[in-house]
Amino acid sequence: MLNTLSPLTEDLAGQSYLSPHYLQTQRRIRSLIDRYIAVEKLHERLQDLPIQFTNPQPRPWKPIDWQTINRNQIIGLDAEVFLSILIGAMDTEAPIRGYTQTSRQYLEKLHPQMARFVGGTVGEDGELLELGLWEKEERQHTPALIKIYTQLTGEKITPKLRTVRSYLPTDDAHEDLYRHGLHRIATEYGATCLYIWLMAHTTGALQDVLEELAQDEVNHMTKFWGFGIWTFPDTGLMRIGRTLIKTRSQNYPRNNLMRTLRRMMATLNWNAWSLTNKTTLLFTFIYTMHRLWSWNNTLTPEYLQDLFGVKTNDK
Repeated sequence: MLNTLSPLTEDLAGQSYLSPHYLQTQRRIRSLIDRYIAVEKLHERLQDLPIQFTNPQPRPWKPIDWQTINRNQIIGLDAEVFLSILIGAMDTEAPIRGYTQTSRQYLEKLHPQMARFVGGTVGEDGELLELGLWEKEERQHTPALIKIYTQLTGEKITPKLRTVRSYLPTDDAHEDLYRHGLHRIATEYGATCLYIWLMAHTTGALQDVLEELAQDEVNHMTKFWGFGIWTFPDTGLMRIGRTLIKTRSQNYPRNNLMRTLRRMMATLNWNAWSLTNKTTLLFTFIYTMHRLWSWNNTLTPEYLQDLFGVKTNDK
């Protein structure tokens, strides 16, 4: 009789199992977070941002053996649930142009370099003249997810292009940017956790693709987070909390993080997940934030000043 709890082989998450139990899955998740959310790697990604301001170069992906992707590479997760998560992820990733241009509009008057990084440059007639590096890297995600889905099902799929919340400025551009930036970091953090969690539930070429997606999200989250701390040095848990409370009003027309979370859980077919799947995803969120907060505590004003220059006008 086959012992499905015995280790099979090594992969990016450590020991791989046919049917991992909770603690084995948690161990794989912890191994991945320790590897990809290590403080030194986060510093490398943030230190790369000023370089990308002057010479933007997309991060290259490693070669992927797409043809070898199969359902046997999904572990500890129902294949149909995995496919529903893929659909939700590709529908969320698909409107990347809307995300980048909205972020560019919030940034362009206050931080032109960062605006170019996320949304490129736009002519006086509104025509996009140059893609932002963020878009160049993120626009690879939806095609990759589609290829995975097709390889696993033999079916073609077209993502739903949902409407992205548009640029809604007030008379306080700094507060607008803070609120939008908080939402952007939260969504990158969510994507990071989801792809790392999916890596723990896959192996082989399927895991290789998810690794590239996760590395992109870690890269962008780190850059947005560190730049945000430099831009808003007075931020903290109290201010973040006040912003979240303010945006929870049903009459408030701008980004609502709680509403976004509920929409994402519905998009990812959360109700079909097993209790173990739900619990391990929550563990991923908590342990990832623990590592990020440790890194955040190293982002001193002196360190950020060396990276981005002296902040002379915080308001």
